[in-house]
Amino acid sequence: MRGLVGFAAVADRISAVCGAAATAAVLAACLISAGNAASRYALGLTSNAWLEVQWYLFAVMALLGAAETFRRGGHVRVDLLYAIAGDRGRIWIDLVGIILFLLPGMILLAWLSWPFFWESWIRNEISNNPGGLYRWPVKFLLPVGFALVVMQGLAELAKRIAALAGAYQLDTTYNRPLQ
Repeated sequence: MRGLVGFAAVADRISAVCGAAATAAVLAACLISAGNAASRYALGLTSNAWLEVQWYLFAVMALLGAAETFRRGGHVRVDLLYAIAGDRGRIWIDLVGIILFLLPGMILLAWLSWPFFWESWIRNEISNNPGGLYRWPVKFLLPVGFALVVMQGLAELAKRIAALAGAYQLDTTYNRPLQ
């Protein structure tokens, strides 16, 4: 059990670092957006590259932030069942959801997105917009982001297995989302 809990701790730290990068991308996108708008209206200067950087930062937010969102419990749950289940029931619901839905879906998406990135890398793909950026870096975020969610899914699975064995204290508090 110590190995499972140790793996989960490492995965949690990686997700937290990626989540911090996603948070920083929010600020960067806001600053770039404001700077681009100011230069466009005040100086008449703009660039497609700045618009594409914002798009890339949105990808960073979503794809690098997903694992951290999952770690924090901000993902979608089967609320109807989760709300009425006890602590062990919630752990079992999470186990089933991770094994049957999350892991297969994320593994499939990571696998399918790799050739999409690889083709862009091999071709050294550049945006067809004037002043556009290379496309492969943002396409690389796809398999990386999905792989991070797989890693965090395995960590959450490990935590739940350890919790069922009594080797890990898991907070199963359920807060119904605001509607």
